[in-house]
Amino acid sequence: MDEIRTLYWQDNGVVMIDQKALPLIERTVTCWHYEDVITAINDMTIRGAPAIGVAAAMGIALGALHIPSDSPEDFRSGFYGICDRFARTRPTARNLFWAIERMKGCLADLTTGQDTPIEVIREALVAEAVKIGEEDVAINRRMGMNGRSLIRDGDRVLTHCNAGALATGGYGTALGVIRAACKEGKRVHVFVDETRPVLQGARLTAWELMKEGIPATLITDGMAGFIMQRGKVDLVITGADRIAANGDTANKIGTYSLAVLARENNIPFYIAAPRSTIDLSIPSGGEIPIEERSSDEITSIGGSRIAPEGMPVYNPAFDITPNRYIAAIVTEAGLVRPPFDLHLPGLF
Repeated sequence: MDEIRTLYWQDNGVVMIDQKALPLIERTVTCWHYEDVITAINDMTIRGAPAIGVAAAMGIALGALHIPSDSPEDFRSGFYGICDRFARTRPTARNLFWAIERMKGCLADLTTGQDTPIEVIREALVAEAVKIGEEDVAINRRMGMNGRSLIRDGDRVLTHCNAGALATGGYGTALGVIRAACKEGKRVHVFVDETRPVLQGARLTAWELMKEGIPATLITDGMAGFIMQRGKVDLVITGADRIAANGDTANKIGTYSLAVLARENNIPFYIAAPRSTIDLSIPSGGEIPIEERSSDEITSIGGSRIAPEGMPVYNPAFDITPNRYIAAIVTEAGLVRPPFDLHLPGLF
């Protein structure tokens, strides 16, 4: 099949797969203004921490093209205002802030001690954003190569949420490891958690695996412990939205439960994430900000209400898996094993 490219720059616009429409409708949307990219991130037209980072970089570049003033002071003010808008979108995803920092660094390199024309700066910011997208795909491929040894021929792998091409610029993190193992000729069967409340597993991961012909079975979130207990799972691998300096990991709500169940059943639990997901400034998972989303995600499915009107709702989008449950973290720089507080800094 053709490679899934989640988002890309084209004709001074940001083209992205509309993930809200999948799996029933396969279409792309084009963002012509940075505000459109912000909306796409907030409403999860684009989602997944690495993809959010790429989208933010491209959105910032798009905004830079439309800053009306050629005055260096006004341009800088407008640029930082755009960056601040993106920083308020999805607080848990480390890759978002990494991308913003990188775009700010690009501007600083272009303007420090130089009198660079604004048009040159605009073009350079676009080039940097495109480069971030291309690098993301290459990073994911290296991650897949580094992690494929964790999967043996005949293994049954459980994954949660969507950590595939759709969660990145392309190829994927956790699914990238599975893809690499399959490409190596290993026979793999994937159990896909549906991933309530937004069903990224049922809608997105299942769609990707069927596209590629990788054998898979969809299960509800509540079935994971049962199939582990019955000896049907050999390993669990998920993505991540932020990893603290000690290895504590934020990922889609429900991940922590899987890690505890995996430990109970003597099943290794792995994380696959690029270095841009690792936040050494945060010592442990307790300091990772957890996004809370709309109650509508829980009280309705596909626009149809499933809960009584007025029912109180708590909807944290992520949870924290303590480092003691994680057997290894797969990165583009190699496998990292405990103790993570000693080994993660060596990646930088």
